[in-house]
Order: sequence, then structure tokens, then C-alpha cells
Amino acid sequence: MSDFIFGTVGAPISTPKKPGGSVGAIQTLASLGLHAFELGWVQSVRVSEETCLSIKNAAKVNNVSLSVHAPYFINLNSTDEEWPKSRKRLMDAAYFGNLAGATDIIFHPGSYFGTPAIEVLKKAIPRLEDCMFELRSQNNFVILRPETMGKSALLGSFDDVLEMSRSIEGVFPCLDFAHLHARPGDGSVNSTSEWESLIEKYSKTLGEDSLRAIHIHLSGIEYSDKGERNHLPLRESDLLLSELFSVLKSASCQGRILCESPIMEEDAIYMHELWNSI
Repeated sequence: MSDFIFGTVGAPISTPKKPGGSVGAIQTLASLGLHAFELGWVQSVRVSEETCLSIKNAAKVNNVSLSVHAPYFINLNSTDEEWPKSRKRLMDAAYFGNLAGATDIIFHPGSYFGTPAIEVLKKAIPRLEDCMFELRSQNNFVILRPETMGKSALLGSFDDVLEMSRSIEGVFPCLDFAHLHARPGDGSVNSTSEWESLIEKYSKTLGEDSLRAIHIHLSGIEYSDKGERNHLPLRESDLLLSELFSVLKSASCQGRILCESPIMEEDAIYMHELWNSI
């Protein structure tokens, strides 16, 4: 049995003003038959412990699985002066996310600053490992998920996030297939054979069980030769979604698919229906 639950990154557009916020977003998603929600804490983590508990309760009542998108301003390759601020953003997302009932913390891993990936990873992996060590010592069992990024100048190639995940227990990728498609800038990573080889490598590196808990971001995407430009509605882009879903289905993948398109819940419902029709 291969299955995914679907939802949005950030509150659906149709979330009413009252109750509004994350609780309103959770209720709205559940009413649409969507059962995953990624809290979009992308600017900063400004949430009280009390609010976290109300989010957790709403998710439980509505049978919605939660994740967090941590602030954008995290960089595993920042200078030694900047790193403590970056680290705090990730740790705050993990602390409050855990309180809110989120199981997975998604973050952008940073930039190469022109340094080869292999050198950057020598700095990034120990830093991420240290974060994970602290979380586990506090009995916080969230999964940290570095996201695949849509520009080749950014830390976050498929191989980068796989290597971080292979090296550190409790770290797994967030696979953004739109970013993976946009990153080379030439229209590649958009075919059955390419996706099959990615999924095969994922399974070989992280174990076959890892395919039962995949975390995916999806949208349409506009790109240039330098990579990602912006997110698009799925049907306005060249991403071959039904072929991608066929590959995921034949590999018996399971997990969550979160929509990041400008028409969030509309595209999330579209993906859910498309998935069920394959």
C-alpha cells in the first residue's frame, strides 16, 4: 500500500479570519480533505508556548500531521560570527515546533559562497550534528530536514542533502521536486528515468524504509539557466507531475506532499485527486 497525505506550506488562501492563524488553517485543510500542514515560520519563530498547545490540539482533533518550515535565514555555511544566530533560528523552530506537535522541521541549508560542496559539507555536517545532539539530549525527537534547493549556487543539491542525512541520525531530506527540476537550469530532472534513479539512490543511501516517510514539497516552477525564479501553479508549468507520481507509486513511496504553489489548496487538492487516479 503506497500512500501520501497532502497539504500546504503555510495557511491556505481560503482560511477564514476567525479563528484564523494556524488553528484556522488546520480546520480549513481538514474540511477540504487535506491532512498535512507545514507551519510557515519562514521570517522568524514568534509563537508562544500557549499558541503551540492550541495548534497541537487542533491538529489532533482534525487528524492533520504537522511540520514546520524554519526561517529562511539559516546557513550551515555561515561565518563563525554569524552561525550562532543561524543555529538559534533552527533550534527555536525545533523547540516550538515540537511543542506544537510537529514531527519534521524543514530548513534551507545555506549557500556555498563559491566554495566546492565537498568542502562546505565538512563544515555543515558537524554543525548540524551538534544541533541534533542537543535536541536529542532534550528528548526532542523531531526530524531535521534540509531541503533540496532550486539554484546551483545554494547548498542543497540532491547529493548534499543525502550526504547530510547519511551522516547524521535523525536527519532526512525534504525533497522539493520543483527545485530539483529548476536547479540545473536546462529543463532536466523531469523524466521517469531521472526520477527513478533519484529514488533508487535515496533508498540505497538511507535504506528502503526511508521511502515510507518521504517529505516532499511541490509546485510548478519558472526557472532560467541559473535555476529557480519563482513558483507557479502546477498546470502552468512544465513539471511532468503524473509521471513523477507514477514513479513514486511504483517505488511504494509514502509520506507527505506539501504544496507551495501560489494557488495552494487548489493545487493540493489537484495533486491529491491526481495521486488517487494513478
